Amino acid sequence: MLQNNLQHADRMRLPVNGPAQPAQADGGGITDVINFGIGLLRRQYLVILVTAVLATAASLLYLRVASPTYTAQVQILLANPRPQFVQQQSLLAEPAFDLSQIETQLQLLRSKANAVAVIDKLKLAEDPDFSASGLSLQALWQRIWPWPSTRSKKDAPPETNGEPSDTLVDAFLSRLSAGRVGYSRVIEISYSSSNAARAAEIVNAIADTYVADQLNAKFDANRKATSWLQERLRDLGDQALAAQRAVDVYKAQNNIVSLGGKPIDEQQITEINNRLAAARAQTSEATAKLARYETLLAVDPKKPSSIDNLDAIGTDALNSQIITGLRQQYLELTRREAELAARVGRDHLAVVNIRNRAREFRVSIFDEVKRLAEVSRSEFELAKQRQEEIEKQLSKAVSQSRSVNSAELTIKDLESKAKGLHSLYETFLQRYMGSTQQETFPTSDTRVLFPASPPASKSKPKARLILALGILGGLALGIGLALLRDLMDRVFRTSSQVETVLELPCLSLVPLLPARKSPKPPIRLQKTDDDVQRRIASSPTAIHQTVVGMPLSRYTEAIRSIKLAIDHNPAKISSQVVGITSALPNEGKTTIAASLAQLIGHTGKRAIIVDCDLRNPSLTGIFAPKAACGIIEVANGSRSLAEAVWRDPTTNLAFLPAVRRGPLLHTSEILCADSISKLFDRLRAEYDYIIVDLPPLTPLVDVRATSSLIDCYILVVEWGRTKIDVVQHALHTAPNVHESLIGAVLSKTDTKAMARYDGHRSYYYHDSHYIRYGLSGS
Repeated sequence: MLQNNLQHADRMRLPVNGPAQPAQADGGGITDVINFGIGLLRRQYLVILVTAVLATAASLLYLRVASPTYTAQVQILLANPRPQFVQQQSLLAEPAFDLSQIETQLQLLRSKANAVAVIDKLKLAEDPDFSASGLSLQALWQRIWPWPSTRSKKDAPPETNGEPSDTLVDAFLSRLSAGRVGYSRVIEISYSSSNAARAAEIVNAIADTYVADQLNAKFDANRKATSWLQERLRDLGDQALAAQRAVDVYKAQNNIVSLGGKPIDEQQITEINNRLAAARAQTSEATAKLARYETLLAVDPKKPSSIDNLDAIGTDALNSQIITGLRQQYLELTRREAELAARVGRDHLAVVNIRNRAREFRVSIFDEVKRLAEVSRSEFELAKQRQEEIEKQLSKAVSQSRSVNSAELTIKDLESKAKGLHSLYETFLQRYMGSTQQETFPTSDTRVLFPASPPASKSKPKARLILALGILGGLALGIGLALLRDLMDRVFRTSSQVETVLELPCLSLVPLLPARKSPKPPIRLQKTDDDVQRRIASSPTAIHQTVVGMPLSRYTEAIRSIKLAIDHNPAKISSQVVGITSALPNEGKTTIAASLAQLIGHTGKRAIIVDCDLRNPSLTGIFAPKAACGIIEVANGSRSLAEAVWRDPTTNLAFLPAVRRGPLLHTSEILCADSISKLFDRLRAEYDYIIVDLPPLTPLVDVRATSSLIDCYILVVEWGRTKIDVVQHALHTAPNVHESLIGAVLSKTDTKAMARYDGHRSYYYHDSHYIRYGLSGS
C-alpha cells in the first residue's frame, strides 16, 4: 500500500512549522464543497442525528406540556377629525400626529396607570389565570433557580392598600402588546390569556379605559386653560389701560403735539430735507451748464472750427433765435464760399470778402454766447444762495429736534408697549371665547374601530412552527456541532494530511489488527534452558507474527510497501540502517519495526533488529525476555556480539536486545559513543538490513544522538490519535532527524473508516480490490 510517489523524497523540505502547501484535490470549486459535505455527514452522522432527535423530542415535549394561549385584538383610531368650527375655536394646539407622538400614545397604552385601572375595573387580582401556577419559561426558571425571585420579593416595597401588587401589574403588562398598523394612525392592541372570552373582555376594557382617559385629560386641560385665560385677561386689560394713560400723561408733561401720528418737528425736518434736495439738484445743473459755456468761450472765435462745439451748451443754443439766425447766415456764407472758391479759387477777392463776413458772423455768435453765459452764471449764484439758506434752516430744525429726542423715544416706547398689550388682550379674548364654546361640544381624538371578539383559535404555541423549528434547529445545531467536532479533530486521518502538513511521503497505511490469541506453537510451550543457551527468540504475539502467519494480508502488504520505499530511497545511496521512531509512545513503532524485520528475514535476507530504546526496551520483552546481555554489554566489550544476538528460528531473524539492569541516566551519551558507532560498523559488514527500534522523539532526546548511526528514519504516526501539533513540534526540535526521514507511516489505521475521511479516494480502500488478488481483509 504505497500511498505516494517516491519523487516526493527529492523535493526540498521546508521547515515543518512553515506554511503548508495546499493538497491537490481531484476536483475544484463546488466539487470540493460537495465532497467535504458528504464526508462530514459520513463521519458525523450520529452527532447530527442524535442532536436533531433530541431537539425534535424537546419541541414535542414543549407542545405536550405547554398551556394554550389565546390572543384578542382591538384597533384604535388616533386623531379623529373634528368639525371645522370646533377646530377654529380650539384652545389647545392640534398638531398632526407624527412618529414620536404615536410612540407616546403606545407608551400610554402600556403604562402602569392604565394597567392598574383595568385590573381594578375587572378585578383581575382574583382571576385564577394570574394566581395559578401555569407552565411557562419564567415559572420553570423560578422553579430551577428561585433565589433571584425570592430576593426580589424581599426587596420589593410593601403593597399599598387597594392597589395591585407590582408582580400582578408586571404579569398583566407582559401579556399586553400594542403597535402601529403600517404607516396609518391606527393602533392595534393585543392581549393574551388562557381563556378566549377573557382575553377579548380584557382587551376591550384596555381600549375603553384609554379612550376615557384621553377624553378626561382633554376636559381637564380645557378647564385649566379657561380658568387661566380668565385671570390673564383681567390682568392684560388693566395693563393696557395703564400703558395708554401713561402715554397721554407724558405727552402733556413734555408739550408734544403730533399731526397724523408724527411729531411736528419731524414733519418740518422732512419738508426741509426735500427742499434741500431740490436746491442741490438745481445748483448742480447750473454748475454743469456754466462749465459748458466756459469750455466753449475758451476757443478762439476767429477759427472756423470754433463753431463746431456750439451744440454743447444744450437747449439754450437751440432756443435762442439770435444764435439760430446768425448760424443760418453763417452756413449760407460758408456754402457760397465753397462754390465760389471752386470756380475762381480761394485767393479771389470775392472769396476773401465772403470769408471775412463769415468771420464776423462767428464773432457775433460768440458775443451772444457770452451773454447767455452771464445769464447762466447769475442763475448759478442764485441757486447756490438758495441752497445755503435751506441748509441753514435744516441745521436750525435739527438742533431744535435734538432737544426733544429723549422725550420722543420715551413716547415711542410707551406707545409700543400700549399697542402690544392691547393686541395681546384681543388675542386672549378670542381664545377665551373659543374655549368656552368648545366645552359645550365634547369630543375625543381617539375611538375604537371595532370591539374585539373571542379568538377562534389559539395563538401559541404554534405546533407546526415549533416542530419545524425543533427539527431544523436540531439539524442546524447538529451540523454545527459536527463541524466543530470535525474542525477540532487535529489528528492525522489520511495520507494527504501527512504529505501536506509534514511535507513527507506517506509510505504506507498500516491497518489496525484485531487482538487475537496467539496460536499454539507446534513445539514446546515454554522456553527451556536449552533455548536460552542457544539464544532462540521467544514466539512473538499474534500481531508480531502476522507477516509470517498471514503473508497475503493487507497488513503484510502495508509492511512490504515500507520495505519497497526503503529499497528505492533516492535520497541516499545506502539505506542499510533504518531507524523506526515516533513522536509519542504507544504509536506502534515497535510492532512495525518487528514486522518489517521479520518480513525482511522471511525473504531470505540477512537482517537484524536492534533494540535501542534503552529506557523502555519493549521489543526485548517480546523476543528475549530472559536475555542476560545486550547492546550495552557488547559496546563496552564485556560480551561479544555472538553472545548477545538472539535468533528467530522461523525467519532466521537476528535480534540484539537491550538489557536494563538499573536506571540509565545518560542514554543519549551511550548512543553517541564511539563504541556504539564501531558496533554498528560491524553490523553493517555482517547484515544486509539493520532495523533499529528507537525511543519516541517527544519525551527523550536519544533519537537525536543516533543521526551518525542511522542511514534513514521512518516516522510512525498513530492514525486518529496523534495530534498534528505534537508531531510538528517533535520534528521541529529534531532537525537532524527530520532531514534523514524518508517518510511517515500511519499505523493502526481503521480502513473501514478511511472512506469517511478520504472522500476523493474512498473507492481505493474497498476490500474487493484486495480479495481479487487473494489478500485477506486483515
